[in-house]
Amino acid sequence: MVQQTSATDPAPGRRPELVPDPHAEAARIAVVRRYDILDTPPDGAFDRVAAMAARLFDVPVATVTIVDTDRIWFKAAHGLEGVTEIGRDPGLCGSAILRDETLVIPDTLQDPVAADNPLVAGEMGVRFYAAAPITTPDGHRLGTVNVLDTRPRSITEEDAATLADLAAIVLDEMELRLSALRALRDEQARREAERRHAEAERARAEAERAAREKAEEDKAAIAAFASTLQRTLLPPALPVVPGLELACHYRTASAQDVGGDFYDVFSLGDRWAFFLGDVCGKGPEAATVTALARHTLRAAAQINADPLTVLSALNTMLLTDVTAGRRFCTVLFGLLEPRKDGGFTVTVATGGHPPAYHLRPGASDAVWVRAVRPEGGMLVGAFPQAHFAQATFSLTAGESLFLYTDGLIEARTAEGAMLGDNGLTGFLHQRTRPVTAPSLVEDSITLLASLPDGAGDDVALLALSVPHPDTAPDGGIAATAHTAAAPEHFGQE
Repeated sequence: MVQQTSATDPAPGRRPELVPDPHAEAARIAVVRRYDILDTPPDGAFDRVAAMAARLFDVPVATVTIVDTDRIWFKAAHGLEGVTEIGRDPGLCGSAILRDETLVIPDTLQDPVAADNPLVAGEMGVRFYAAAPITTPDGHRLGTVNVLDTRPRSITEEDAATLADLAAIVLDEMELRLSALRALRDEQARREAERRHAEAERARAEAERAAREKAEEDKAAIAAFASTLQRTLLPPALPVVPGLELACHYRTASAQDVGGDFYDVFSLGDRWAFFLGDVCGKGPEAATVTALARHTLRAAAQINADPLTVLSALNTMLLTDVTAGRRFCTVLFGLLEPRKDGGFTVTVATGGHPPAYHLRPGASDAVWVRAVRPEGGMLVGAFPQAHFAQATFSLTAGESLFLYTDGLIEARTAEGAMLGDNGLTGFLHQRTRPVTAPSLVEDSITLLASLPDGAGDDVALLALSVPHPDTAPDGGIAATAHTAAAPEHFGQE
């Protein structure tokens, strides 16, 4: 929802000025302190959000702010040089955090509260302001993501939703930063306690025992941290898509490494988007690129859902964002448009990723399998003028689409050869179970478990299927299956 001021308000040019409840404000400030974000140095993650907001809304200034007791502090400021904080009253951000919805002021000079703000009345002369609150899961509004312009203007409900999504990304970054700080402090406290304990030990045997215990604890701590970080890079659950079954699986090759595979399914109003990809490499650096890729794909699709355009936006972001380094990725990005006669029209664009597979029951016992392999799709983030390719086809009742990362086809058979495209195609042809998303994922997990060494690399699987009308529940509810990002877990939740 958008709170937008206009000259048609009860008092022309006025909006009701809200007063913070003292008890609620005290609780909010306590939450701000908990995140330990105020007066911290610049951070590339927040700077990227401000820069992305400026690009998406085509405005000269975009900021990420935290509202303190008596000041507005700028965590990131794109296009606003030399300003780190301003007073809270009269406030733009201070007013915005008192509302649940996005606040839009089309013309600040027509708003008596905004008109006195230094950014409006001063040299900069801000005439347009929009802000989405950064809201915690328990409802506390810490600050805002803002876009400002020097000319009056208005934005759409979709624009407001995009601004709210950017505020949600900021909160995700703050949560990740808070988790990392807590883990670091816990680790420092643990190491200090162990140091004192080691100093008290005299016997060599006791020292060796303590060292072995420390090694095991370190291994478990690294695995737990990697698992926690991995979960932040994947959707917590697949959505329910009417008329579609969804299933997924994710497993990292090592408990100590964060994987570079990623996937997602999300709504675009009357359409649905999905993607699956694989970042070059593993570990924290790959995790940075994974987060950047996932957030960029979602944000770009909100602006223009054309799959080729979305991949081009990701290619540009990976080439220009310094945190991505020299890393690149492979991606399949798809768009689902419901058909009036049932099923979906599917458009899939590829950026150097292995082919997806379109399946349906065959006339004989064999399953009909077709590789969806648009010609010419290049790696994403490797070349400035990268070319991407797409294919469009229908997914009707009884049919499925199967996506995977190369950890599946690079798994080795008993003979020592990689499974490869031919091996996967043969496996899909010979399946005897129904061609549904859950059964495809389950059978693929069983296939990996049957190989001598399992999967030597990370594996991500995503399957979509259209059930027959006579087998689907009333209302066309889609069944979903999801595997959490637990390194040692193959099953579905």
